[in-house]
Amino acid sequence: MRVRGDMRFAALALALALVLAGCGEKAVQEPARAAPPSGPRMTLRTVDAQQWQDVSAEIATVDQAQALARIPGILTTLTVREGDLVRKGQAIGQIIDSQLGPQSSATAAQAAAAMAQAAQADAELKRVRYLFDKGVYARARLDQAQAAAQTARAQVRAAQAQQAAVGATAGQGVVLAPTSGRILRSDIPAGSPVAPGMSIVTVTAGATILRLELPESLAGKVHVGSAVRATIGDTRQTGRVIRLYPSITAGQIVADVAMPGLDNTLIGRRVPAQVESGTRPALIVPAAFVERRFGIETVAVLARDGAVSRVPVQTAPASDDRRVEILSGVGAGDTLIGNAAR
Repeated sequence: MRVRGDMRFAALALALALVLAGCGEKAVQEPARAAPPSGPRMTLRTVDAQQWQDVSAEIATVDQAQALARIPGILTTLTVREGDLVRKGQAIGQIIDSQLGPQSSATAAQAAAAMAQAAQADAELKRVRYLFDKGVYARARLDQAQAAAQTARAQVRAAQAQQAAVGATAGQGVVLAPTSGRILRSDIPAGSPVAPGMSIVTVTAGATILRLELPESLAGKVHVGSAVRATIGDTRQTGRVIRLYPSITAGQIVADVAMPGLDNTLIGRRVPAQVESGTRPALIVPAAFVERRFGIETVAVLARDGAVSRVPVQTAPASDDRRVEILSGVGAGDTLIGNAAR
């Protein structure tokens, strides 16, 4: 009887152990798998990016024209000043030579005397011809009177031409605008003595452009059609090179750039500019992939095992404002994850 009781007790213990083992298996749970990172992904690849070179630039015009003094004298009037708009041929000043007045009077008197002598010679010729017709004078006397009349008339024409020359010289005292444009400089005030060839005013000529001064090292890299970008005030503007001057001065090349929207109220204003000087390999990514916190720019890099880590990078502006260039921190072949909320 005792043996049977021990066997029953052992069977109950074994059944209880099996039940407890089953409950323990249900209580143990498998570890949760990490959710895959969300957001757009991008594998870095090197692309050909435009290479930009900082250059010196100023707002200018295609050309400049000067209104020069044509006669010596006193600049009595000047009706324009810097910034005024003028049209071609407009009278903007007057130069008076004090010697032209007496010269004009003298030539006028000479012309009057020559005209009086011509009138007298014509009257004498008329009288001699009448007497020649009556048989009083010989042919030689008539020829002499005709020659004297022709000489007197020639002296009248010479005096009149000299008088016109003095008048034309006086007319050259009017200072005319050489072209239509804006007055840039007016260095000589009214009342100053001037000599022939002196510049009275300087006027803009042609369209407003951006003029670049390039180092000669860019001679083979910049050409007609190269892109140029400049910052004027708070606005960034773009244009194209339209002319390269075929000479090098002091190690610099001059180029003209057509850029719409240039303000020509300040000709000669210096502005920061950059010119396209070829291409280079670069890592260009959308700006949404770069996050800036506490002054440090970072990107999310996806490792091969699925882990995501934030890596600090150094960036630079790209030609497109919506993209940036990564200079260091990651390389070609890395996979970046953007912020899905952006």
